[in-house]
Amino acid sequence: MAREFVNWSGSLAFTPAEYAEPADEDEVRRLVARARESGTKIRPVGSGHSSSPLVRTDGILVSLDRLAGVLQDDGDLATVGAGTRIKELGEGLYEAGLAMDNLGDVDYQSIAGATATGTHGTGLGFGNLCTQVVGVRLVTGAGDVLDVSATSNPELLPAVRLSLGALGVVTQLTLDVQPRFDLRRRAWCAPVDWTLDHLAELQHTNRNMDFYWYPRSDLTQIRTMNREDGPGRGRPWAAPRVPESAPWAAPREVRVGPTHRTIPRHRELRFEEIEYMLPSEAFPACFAEVRRRVKERHRRVAAWRVLVRSIAPDDIWLSNAYGRPTTTIACLQNTGLPYEEYFRDMEEVFRQYGGRPHWGKKHWLTARELRPLYPRWDDFQQVRRRLDPDGVLLTPDLARLLEEA
Repeated sequence: MAREFVNWSGSLAFTPAEYAEPADEDEVRRLVARARESGTKIRPVGSGHSSSPLVRTDGILVSLDRLAGVLQDDGDLATVGAGTRIKELGEGLYEAGLAMDNLGDVDYQSIAGATATGTHGTGLGFGNLCTQVVGVRLVTGAGDVLDVSATSNPELLPAVRLSLGALGVVTQLTLDVQPRFDLRRRAWCAPVDWTLDHLAELQHTNRNMDFYWYPRSDLTQIRTMNREDGPGRGRPWAAPRVPESAPWAAPREVRVGPTHRTIPRHRELRFEEIEYMLPSEAFPACFAEVRRRVKERHRRVAAWRVLVRSIAPDDIWLSNAYGRPTTTIACLQNTGLPYEEYFRDMEEVFRQYGGRPHWGKKHWLTARELRPLYPRWDDFQQVRRRLDPDGVLLTPDLARLLEEA
């Protein structure tokens, strides 16, 4: 049945011709077959957390909510339903004695939606969440069920791990997991100049590190996380090197717990966001210009903070961290407040420094601007045309991103 879809922030609302909630893979196959026969577009949707129009369609919107849960685990790998929310996934893995290596800042998303759009956490040793995906099962745009892994169609793995939903409807993901562990999270405030001066040290001596900059106070809130049991697979453990006498040095927060309860943060207020992934060597100059413009042009309307994180390079074709160590800058704005003038000005800065936009957040780039940013862009397009030869999944919004006019 048709019903209005509204995303998490409320900035995207539309009514598809049909809203479907398949309970299994056979139902997904029938939906794809019907879309092909009728010439209708079909789009998968996870939790709706994305603020980009990736899921918008006037055809069939396919919810993944019923394709959920931890389906199988064998110690190093866990196969999960595509629609599993990250919060529930964390609990399910924890009960099995397992954990994902790293997570993002929000746990509202579905695992398929988060990996398909390049959602990431922070830490020099950790890539996007999609780097933890070692297997994908999907119903392609041609209606075929396809398994992709290191041993099955391995040439497709760099494309399907982050696909924007352009290759098919993902039904299952296999994740590289590890035995569960606890993290100690610390947070404290510091002047922005001190944070920038010590940024490399903080990044290299902590497993995970990020910071918020508050434009109105010119302070930052620094967050570090380290394993309770030692270095493990992350960065070497070290206590934050902060002047003990500084009035801002006292921790605002110390929390210890498993990864899925420690890394994500609960969000009461909803917001819009633009985030760009920058070559790490370009970050200092880019952030300086962002800071200057925010203070001189947007301080009156920039009600929220600016978030800085790091991502390890990878070889996934449409990954925003493809081939380079990456530092991200995200500008947030309360839902309901004006954001476009502010975000467009920030996008101009990010593009000057070689940034790539987060696929699931606000940006105004099209295929013409995106293609030069991704060395394997044409390879992805070849796979897309192979797996979706009739363009069943290629909605107008997706076409603007992937096909040059």
